[in-house]
Amino acid sequence: MRECISVHIGQAGIQVGNACWELYCLEHGIQPDGQMPGDKTVGGGDDAFNTFFSETGAGKHVPRAVFLDLEPTVIDEVRTGAYRQLFHPEQLISGKEDAANNFARGHYTIGKEIVDLCLDRIRKLADNCTGLQGFLVFHAVGGGTGSGLGSLLLERLSVDYGKKSKLGFTVYPSPQVSTSVVEPYNSVLSTHSLLEHTDVAVLLDNEAIYDICRRSLDIERPAYTNLNRLVSQVISSLTASLRFDGALNVDVNEFQTNLVPYPRIHFMLSSYAPVISAEKAYHEQLSVAEITSSAFEPASMMAKCDPRHGKYMACCLMYRGDVVPKDVNAAVATIKTKMTIQFVDWCPTGFKCGINYQPPTVVPGGDLAKVQRAVCMISNSTSVAKVFSRIDHKFVLMYAKRTFVHWYVGKGMEEGEFSEAREDLFALEKDYEEVGLESGEGDEDEGDEY
Repeated sequence: MRECISVHIGQAGIQVGNACWELYCLEHGIQPDGQMPGDKTVGGGDDAFNTFFSETGAGKHVPRAVFLDLEPTVIDEVRTGAYRQLFHPEQLISGKEDAANNFARGHYTIGKEIVDLCLDRIRKLADNCTGLQGFLVFHAVGGGTGSGLGSLLLERLSVDYGKKSKLGFTVYPSPQVSTSVVEPYNSVLSTHSLLEHTDVAVLLDNEAIYDICRRSLDIERPAYTNLNRLVSQVISSLTASLRFDGALNVDVNEFQTNLVPYPRIHFMLSSYAPVISAEKAYHEQLSVAEITSSAFEPASMMAKCDPRHGKYMACCLMYRGDVVPKDVNAAVATIKTKMTIQFVDWCPTGFKCGINYQPPTVVPGGDLAKVQRAVCMISNSTSVAKVFSRIDHKFVLMYAKRTFVHWYVGKGMEEGEFSEAREDLFALEKDYEEVGLESGEGDEDEGDEY
């Protein structure tokens, strides 16, 4: 079996995690208490969904997931929520005091006390697997726990499980909407370790998702629940190929192979279509070509950056529902003819498509309409550099005056770490600039034939 372990860190990670597991359970027909009436084989069995759920002798399905937070309130919502019987109590780990939006507290002082316990629980889950293929890590980099404990845990996972791939679903700070003053510090410091210790990171950005909710779903004031349900559709489409048997199967390692041209350039944009409210869905015919072109709309991107200002290096399209390869090929051919969608010249093909015949499921009472087919796009585009340059800019403004730095230095960090992380981020922006150049512009040593 190719199992995946999900790790949810901090408030963002846990709340996105809630939405995801709720959706997984609906997709597989697993009840909130873990029973699955449709599952005939008791015990393990080789069912495709066993990649995400382990099955006890009593026929109960337990998510292969760990929820970590340095303070209890968010995890208590899981402990008392509708799905409280789904999780093993040991999978929900919470501390006493939170990281207070401080990377150093999450990474050094408070995170250090809890991280061994976390790794211990993850080890238990890993021992339960017959062929662990990797980790899905959910966190935000603006706060203290997601950034500090998140990067600490990723570093430790790299040590303990060197070869396993790690996919990050990372909420980055938005351009306008900010939840904390020190976001730029936390995100630069944690990007420093994300560069090293994740294989693929999918960037999400609350502001972009707010806009999608407002525009496409007509929600006046979107709450986190609305955002998370949208994000969970993306993550579910990504992992659908691991949990169902499809025509074109995409596994976790395949994402890396197809999307990451150079190890450092692994930050992805994602989009999902059709995002449509129930009232509208009834009146629209959503063909494969239509949803494909709407997934490429700049407004559909779940991070605030415009792919028209950069070039695509690779692009992964995951279709689900009533879709046949012939339609997909036609849709992709149409996309290639559009002038606004540019690929780098060293990657002419650039598309990887996956099809899964399981139609998308929606949460009853949610905002999304039930549709016959949907597509999720994960793309590697040079325009992602914009996300980093925005954070970098804010970081420089604050760091020039050393504002708030004493909170970090007092918790066991050194000022050197700030400038080191900043340089690393700057190098990343340069890397993106370089891959976007036309071949031949940057190469002095042309003519060497190997």
